[in-house]
Amino acid sequence: MNYAITPSNRLDATFAALSDPTRRAILVRLAKGEASVMDLAKPFSMSQPAISKHLRVLERAGLVSRGRSAQRRPRHIVAEPLAEASDWLENYRKIWEGNFQELDLLLEELKIKSPDKET
Repeated sequence: MNYAITPSNRLDATFAALSDPTRRAILVRLAKGEASVMDLAKPFSMSQPAISKHLRVLERAGLVSRGRSAQRRPRHIVAEPLAEASDWLENYRKIWEGNFQELDLLLEELKIKSPDKET
């Protein structure tokens, strides 16, 4: 089997990783700066191994990288996959925005054509 990282696979991995609230909270924390697994585990009522599993998902998605500082292995957020997801979503935002503008025009036409009726 070929497990090449394609843009589609990368996007799938990003959205899968973002689907969990704990992983999103970890990313929020890492957006403030690097942190160790122990630092990341503090606000959660879960074990360090459970946090490590979440970090592995984030690392496989390319959203988090692991550094090395003596005995520490601090984690860092990686912005590129989030930018790719944002770009992908932006295309759909533009489509919906266009649809809403068309709906606004239609509603405006209907208002002009119908007699004033106060409810």
